[in-house]
Parts: sequence; structure tokens; C-alpha cells
Amino acid sequence: MPADPTPASSAAGAAPLAGRTLLMSGGSRGIGLAIALRAARDGANVVMLAKTAEPDPRLEGTVHTAAAEIEAAGGQALAVVGDVRNEEDVRSAVDQAVERFGGIDVVVNNASALDLSSTSDIAMKKYDLMMAINARGTFLLSKTALPWLERSDHAHVLTLSPPLDLDPRWAGKYLAYTMAKYSMSLVTLGLAEELKDRGIAANSLWPRTMIATAAVRNLLGGDEAVARSRTPEIVADAAHAILARDPRACTGHFYIDDQVLAEEGVTDLSGYRAGPGDGPLEADLFLDPLD
Repeated sequence: MPADPTPASSAAGAAPLAGRTLLMSGGSRGIGLAIALRAARDGANVVMLAKTAEPDPRLEGTVHTAAAEIEAAGGQALAVVGDVRNEEDVRSAVDQAVERFGGIDVVVNNASALDLSSTSDIAMKKYDLMMAINARGTFLLSKTALPWLERSDHAHVLTLSPPLDLDPRWAGKYLAYTMAKYSMSLVTLGLAEELKDRGIAANSLWPRTMIATAAVRNLLGGDEAVARSRTPEIVADAAHAILARDPRACTGHFYIDDQVLAEEGVTDLSGYRAGPGDGPLEADLFLDPLD
């Protein structure tokens, strides 16, 4: 690891993330890739730590195809094959980001595992996987990048996790998954308080509706569920808006994507529909049903 942290490059021009360096867990596809591509259109540098190095017939995209898309969109990309559960892999990703781009401005905790089985039915292997990726991975990536975030003049930690809501219905429906996702949100809560005097923002972002991703298609209802979803671009645009804000004035929030866009003056969300028509959309997990 380099001996001393050095500042990451500063943003330039009208594009708020131009020259900024983002370090993301996962991102080979879905919401993570959409966030990366939106940042790339500003001219950002994106470092992706992801496991998918070889094509999988069940899942579209690899960390290498994602990197190619980022560069085609106008950014610079660094693909790091590794596992966010592994401390050596995380340290390597941080070191490579610093070596290639001079620092880190933004950490995006995107990697997450999902299993909605009940307490009686869930295999402990799946429980351990969710806790290792969601809880430990989020904490580990944020912690390891912290010395470099402290050197940035525009430092953000953005975690894709829901608002903390102790209504017992969520734990009662899927206790293991709720524990894993709320652990990610606790990282936001704790970092925002711990880092509030260091100029580093820590926020969470969650979609109002289901998002048309491989997880929704494969695990939460197939094409029918996708038709009731919005596209990953709505989360990407909301993430971009958050990351453009002054970190000293924007921390400790549990944002919902459409609320962020409304604050930016975007209220027509019809272009984000994943399916045709204007049928009802499905609220995402941990949120009340849509009216």
C-alpha cells in the first residue's frame, strides 16, 4: 500500500463527478452498473470490485464488460476481480484505485445478497452469505477506504440500503434478510455520526418501487414483477444527485429515489417504467404499498 494518502483529483466543470474516483462493490450489472454509467458520463473514474469475471448463463455481464461500458460512456474504469467479503481483496481494490487514480472520493456499497426465506426455512449457509456480503462487506469496504476519503474534498459513502424501520412486520416477514439489509443501514447511521466533523458524507439510498434487475426477475416474480418495476436508471439518477451535493451539508439521510429526484425538480417518472402501459407499480421491500 502507498505510504501516505494523497488527495483524489477534484471535480471540474459543470459535471459534478468529473475527475472523481468511485470505488464500488459489485456493479457488473443492474443498479450498480447504472450508477457507474451515470458517473462515467460526467467523466468519473470507476473502480469495481466484483466476483463475476467469467460469463454466467444465468446473469448478464461481468466486471470486464461493465468496465468496457463505463469507458464507452466517457469514464475511466478499473476492473478488480475479488470478493468484498475478503479483507485482502478489499485492500487490493483500494490500493489499485489509489495507484491508478491517486485517491478515492466516493465509496458505493452496492454488493448485496438476497434470500427472503422464513426463519424456519432459510439455510444457515444463505444467512451467513447475506451477513458476510451485506453487513461485513459494507463495513469493510467503507473502513478500508476511509484514509483516502479523509483526503478528498468531496467525500461520500453511499450505501444501497433501506430506511431503518422497526415496524415488526419486516423482521416478521423475512428476518434474516431484514437483519442483513438493516446492518448496511446501520453502517450509514454510525458513519454519519462518527464522521460528521470530517467532511465525509454517509447516506443510504433505496428505490420506491421494485427495480427491474436480475434479482427481481429470477427471485421475486419473473417478467410479471419486472412489468411492475422501474428501471435501474431511476436509482442511478438519484445517486448522481446525492453524490453531487456538498458532503458537509448532506449526511445521515436515508433517501428514497423519487424523493431525491423531486428535490431536483424531476416529477415526471414515466420514462423510468420498465414495462409498457401505466399499470400499478410494486413498492419495494421495507416500504409501504404505493397508493
